[in-house]
Amino acid sequence: MATDQRCFPADIHLSTPNSARLNRLMRMSRRDVLLAGMGAALVSGAGNVFAATPDDADIATFMTVSQRLTDRDTLDPRIGHALFMGIVHAVPTRRDQVNQLHELMTKNSFTSARELARAAEQADPGLKDAIHDIMTGWYRGLADHKVVVYRSALMFDITKDAVYPKTYASGGPFYWTKTPPEVALPTGEPALSPSTFVVEPT
Repeated sequence: MATDQRCFPADIHLSTPNSARLNRLMRMSRRDVLLAGMGAALVSGAGNVFAATPDDADIATFMTVSQRLTDRDTLDPRIGHALFMGIVHAVPTRRDQVNQLHELMTKNSFTSARELARAAEQADPGLKDAIHDIMTGWYRGLADHKVVVYRSALMFDITKDAVYPKTYASGGPFYWTKTPPEVALPTGEPALSPSTFVVEPT
């Protein structure tokens, strides 16, 4: 009676356990290929939704408003783009509020951030929160509860002659043993009405 015999490939003597395992892994079924393709399509589609960029006009408007609110002639447009994306992602209505602030600027000749802030709050109290978000973005480097920029945040630029950002030592060896330079006390007054104090988690 004939017995069944297993058929082995001719080059079985050249195979190793590792190469056999690799061959099994490399053989993908038709179902695996289809599933992989569908997954890639879904990921790319979702990426297009989340990667939607604002119009150049939106960024230009945001930068113009930001320069007036920070009383600065120049600001980094790359940081501005990232901040605008974060601010609008957190609160979509901020886009329209930025446009409101820009329209207010074009109708009036504001010479300082204080003048714009006061006029904006009088025109629409809701603009106060938009101003807070913009200023928090530029000075603290935060938008949508995420760190957008650290060392280039304006809060460090204000005190760069006396205080360095944490984890940065730009003053040379033992710079902390020297008396820091005198910093003049601020003489300005707040432009916006008082806000509720919020204790942030540390």
